[in-house]
Amino acid sequence: MNKYEVLYIIQNELSDEQKTALIDKFKAIIETSGGTVESLDKWGAKKYAYTIDHKTEGYYVLMNFSSEPSVPHELERQMQITEGFVRKMIIKK
Repeated sequence: MNKYEVLYIIQNELSDEQKTALIDKFKAIIETSGGTVESLDKWGAKKYAYTIDHKTEGYYVLMNFSSEPSVPHELERQMQITEGFVRKMIIKK
């Protein structure tokens, strides 16, 4: 198993329940694929360095996990097709 870190941004305009649902969805993708989430840090609403889609802030989440090499690709695919998702960065530690 490899260790990964993903930092992603979801739209700040979503309700708290919708934000929690998205975070749980991405966590479940890792866990159902046989990976383990080591830490989940909700940074909350932060201002962007520049405007993205005419918005100035988003909700940041940092997640560290261990998984097989195929899981980050599936996580990235799911993030790209999810409504309310802004940006992501997945790195291998």
